[in-house]
Amino acid sequence: MERWPWPSGGAWLLVAARALLQLLRADLRLGRPLLAALALLAALDWLCQRLLPPPAALAALAAAGWMALSRLARPPRLPVATRAVLITGCDSGFGKETAKKLDAMGFTVLATVLELDGPGALELRACCSPRLRLLQMDLTKPADISRALEFTKAHTSSTGLWGLVNNAGHNDVVADVELSPVATFRSCMEVNFFGALELTKGLLPLLRRSRGRIVTVGSPAGDMPYPCLAAYGTSKAAMALLMDTFSCELLPWGVKVSVIQPGCFKTESVRNVGHWEQRKQLLLASLPRELLQAYGEDYIEHLHGQFLHSLRLALPDLSPVVDAITDALLAAQPRRRYYPGRGLGLMYFIHYYLPEGLRRRFLQTFFINHCLPRALRPGQPGSTPAQEAAQDPDPNEGPSPMAAQ
Repeated sequence: MERWPWPSGGAWLLVAARALLQLLRADLRLGRPLLAALALLAALDWLCQRLLPPPAALAALAAAGWMALSRLARPPRLPVATRAVLITGCDSGFGKETAKKLDAMGFTVLATVLELDGPGALELRACCSPRLRLLQMDLTKPADISRALEFTKAHTSSTGLWGLVNNAGHNDVVADVELSPVATFRSCMEVNFFGALELTKGLLPLLRRSRGRIVTVGSPAGDMPYPCLAAYGTSKAAMALLMDTFSCELLPWGVKVSVIQPGCFKTESVRNVGHWEQRKQLLLASLPRELLQAYGEDYIEHLHGQFLHSLRLALPDLSPVVDAITDALLAAQPRRRYYPGRGLGLMYFIHYYLPEGLRRRFLQTFFINHCLPRALRPGQPGSTPAQEAAQDPDPNEGPSPMAAQ
């Protein structure tokens, strides 16, 4: 059977020129992912020339190139124009950095803070344009939320409200569920769920009118059972499910909903070791004597130490999260989920596809690996022979990339 001749050198130059034109039109990010994709395509080209007839080789190479470049290309963006966005929790971290970037892009930014004279608010006043408006709001206070709704309506009467970024988050305990006061679950739900729900519902008429965007900062702790983050994780799980419900219900109105699930980044709350030390001392002081005797103070110290160790692995550059929020606001077809951060792909693969025992071991090894409670240790009063045979997990195993924002 006669084989088709492979394209000549001149033909390859023409193909290369067309490919270069496509690269320029695709608005690709020049970096390691693009270079790796081009290297893989070159290797595939070499294999195709040797293993496949030319028509099949060209088809395979064209399909692989289209898939690789379409994955790497920036999605089409909507113009900023006069769009207005409300962002909660702009005192620090993701909220503050997002407010600064969106203001620089030309958005009208309405930024809520807990304290109008706090460091974050002062920084925003100093570095942002007069378009940015600050508003004091505590999501646990209905009066503050009502005031924020009226403030937003007043300041978007001419432009409309394009987007809401539910960024404000709260967590103040890192401990087993039995050791965590029920009040901590309520406080997390008040800020991370009920407050955000009330604000979102109040702004829906404006967002429906503009066919705008709802962007919510969640956490992988709401998708998988991170040790000692139950209060925070359950509130984030509830919020993610609520956003999925909104996504379905608001589809006919043209409102698009996205959830950002970031890894561990070095926000101000993560860097504030003194805050976590204070929360640990308050937890120890609040525990009933019987519960403290059963677990032991050293057990809680062990959890605290491993949690602080995991925070040392936090990424200092917050821009991946800020870029994800920006894309969710401006992409013509935003994703329902964004996963900025290191190692999240592997983490979710293990969570969804590996057996439960391996999933649990992974989270313990790379976040918090419990030691035995005092009452279960060999030689303690009340311990059984079976309990005495239990092995104490290595308390020096290293934790990993997941902490409350």
